[in-house]
Amino acid sequence: MNFFYYEPTQKKINKIKQNLETLPLTCCSWSIKSKNMSFDESTSSSSATSTTSSTLPPRVGLGKGKHGARRHGRKQRPAIQGVTKPAIRRLARRGGVKRISGMVYEETRTVLRCFVEKVLKDAITYTEYANRKTVTSMDVVYALKRQGRTLYGYS
Repeated sequence: MNFFYYEPTQKKINKIKQNLETLPLTCCSWSIKSKNMSFDESTSSSSATSTTSSTLPPRVGLGKGKHGARRHGRKQRPAIQGVTKPAIRRLARRGGVKRISGMVYEETRTVLRCFVEKVLKDAITYTEYANRKTVTSMDVVYALKRQGRTLYGYS
């Protein structure tokens, strides 16, 4: 079960459909089904080869400037890869490990991800029970306490 998946309500899906119907899209068509949204390119071979500005969708929200802000597109890597090799080495050193095999890093990321998912599941349960949308630090403290890992200093 993925806890980071946002499932839109039917009201939001209808609003998105309404907004998409008002946009003058010429080179693509949007199809929205409940629980998943997919982008379908419906360009023919003749329009795919021509690069005129009439086939491109209009750019919205550029302000008075000529082109607007353009940024280089970076491929996003999974967030668990943010736990870097040196960070894992530092944790191992704190635990008294002298030498680390190369396979340890991926296994550590897997174990860490599992641990964080379990803690977040319990913390989100506390948040939902309190009818809140913000997960507080006390929710995390209570979730850790429930799993037998009491954390002091957040009272």
